[in-house]
Amino acid sequence: MSGSGGVAGDQLRAFVERIEHVEEEIKALTEGKKEIYAEAKGEGYDVKILKEVIRVRKQDEKERDEKESMLDLYLHALQGSGAVAKAA
Repeated sequence: MSGSGGVAGDQLRAFVERIEHVEEEIKALTEGKKEIYAEAKGEGYDVKILKEVIRVRKQDEKERDEKESMLDLYLHALQGSGAVAKAA
């Protein structure tokens, strides 16, 4: 790496400018996403549930099935222990 000028300075500036450009793109995309959620909310959709649907769709199908099975198992176990607790 050279001194304060020269090739290293130009390369560093190029990296910084590229990062700044990507950050601007991310900001624009984030704003776009907010607008879409606002539009969906305006049409009567529950944004919280919509976000959950998107999160679930990102999961691998096998992983999602496994988690759903575990959730069912836990809920059934809680129902069984609730019946025992009420009887006691």
